[in-house]
Amino acid sequence: MPQPTARLVLATRNPGKLRELRELLRGQVPGLDVDTQVIDAAAAGVPDVPETGVTFEQNALLKAHAVAAATGLPAVADDSGLAVDVLGGAPGIFSARWAGRHGDDAANLELLLAQLGDISAEHRGAAFVCAAALALPDGGGTVERGELRGTLQEAPRGAGGFGYDPILQPAGLDRTCAELSSAEKNAISHRGQAFRALLPALIAALDDGAAGIS
Repeated sequence: MPQPTARLVLATRNPGKLRELRELLRGQVPGLDVDTQVIDAAAAGVPDVPETGVTFEQNALLKAHAVAAATGLPAVADDSGLAVDVLGGAPGIFSARWAGRHGDDAANLELLLAQLGDISAEHRGAAFVCAAALALPDGGGTVERGELRGTLQEAPRGAGGFGYDPILQPAGLDRTCAELSSAEKNAISHRGQAFRALLPALIAALDDGAAGIS
């Protein structure tokens, strides 16, 4: 069951995503203590939701609705990944399990870099894509999309972030996402874009919850 003070559940067990959402929401919603009232699926006692959709948007909505129904709280979910131009948009929705085991960042990076080994710099364009969804206990919901374009590097650089952050260098920058501070990354990231677009609906849902409406 959700913690008694919880007001919002993020449908993930990824600590990096929870940290990013808390940072994006900090100070945005009056009376919201993001460190105690924004929790993840593990703290809410919700099992993993199978990602059976075929688009980022479908998977985000599927997870958000499942968690909202299970907890009785507004739920946010995202589905995000890396879309590589020369791979026709792959890994795409399979980004987290590209090497065959979900969440093995090192193996995913190694496999992707091997696949792109003979590709020259001018053809290594790619984008991080994120669909962020909000679902309400009454069944309502909405979804927004964000995208960060850049170029894939030949070797990982930086110790920050997670996933494919060490190899994507955003357009116009000379550092990878893993070399940016949290504030720098959130300002431009695909996830930051999607969650900022979702923020008005999220604030409205939390305001309704505080008034006992949801």
